[in-house]
Amino acid sequence: MENTPAFWVGFNVFVLAMLMLDLLVFNRKAHVVKMREALGWSAFWIALSLTFNYLVYRTMGEQAGLEFLTGYLIEKSLSVDNLFVFLLIFSYFKVPQQYQHKILFWGIIGALVLRAVFILVGAALLAKFHFLLYVLGAFLIYTGIKMATSGSEPEIDPDNNPVVKFLSRYMPITSKIEDGRFFVRKENLLFATPLFVVLVMVETTDVVFAADSIPAILAVSRDTFIVYTSNVFALLGLRALYFALEGLMRLFHYLHYGLSLILIFIGFKLLITDYLHIPMAISLGVVGFILVISVILSLVLPKKEKEDTLPLHK
Repeated sequence: MENTPAFWVGFNVFVLAMLMLDLLVFNRKAHVVKMREALGWSAFWIALSLTFNYLVYRTMGEQAGLEFLTGYLIEKSLSVDNLFVFLLIFSYFKVPQQYQHKILFWGIIGALVLRAVFILVGAALLAKFHFLLYVLGAFLIYTGIKMATSGSEPEIDPDNNPVVKFLSRYMPITSKIEDGRFFVRKENLLFATPLFVVLVMVETTDVVFAADSIPAILAVSRDTFIVYTSNVFALLGLRALYFALEGLMRLFHYLHYGLSLILIFIGFKLLITDYLHIPMAISLGVVGFILVISVILSLVLPKKEKEDTLPLHK
């Protein structure tokens, strides 16, 4: 495995081929994704990610392999917050289950493009300006503290989303789902459907979360190949993970605080990087330990249910 332009092209062609196979073959018809199917796809994407991780380890060395695995775990863990927000968005707009997979698919396509830009720009800036490491470390600590103090349930406000406001002002939107399409033409006029509005919400939400996850992974590794591929593999399994955990996400209420601790730890590690080197194996162990403890506490100490926790779209 060589970190060359040809390999980058080949890797992205492989990713697009897998996504097209998923959309055009296995999920060609809109349907409700059952737990068994979701678990099967989750296992497939995780196995594919770990296989690629092994190839990185064998061809690029132990350090690169550990960096990939740590970045993958961080991105996968932070994705749980994404999934909870997706659940709120789908509930708010009352999106039928059979169309949720399609929205998540195209949402991930957009996320892959946006995150590639973030990673390339971020890595270039860190390579040129060393002092940005301290800025990045302070930002991660601030983000972790803010995440811990903001509560475990994220809020959404579609009516005040600037992108949704822009769409509503300059593009006519139908009041019906329109058989799962994003756009329809009526009387020679192009209309967006509510599903397109939901897709826009999913994309803009991912941009916000990328502002946390990309700096966290850049703090683990400054190899753009490692950062990008670990991010891609975490995103590829996001849809299956959503449907597998849809009914369980509310149980992991302490995971939110675990993620904040991970961000604070990574930020602290970055701030002291010029004075004390923390081996990647220790970093991986700390991340894994925090995640396991967060899940165990969530299961042992269940959260009391609140009534009317989901907003209703009028």
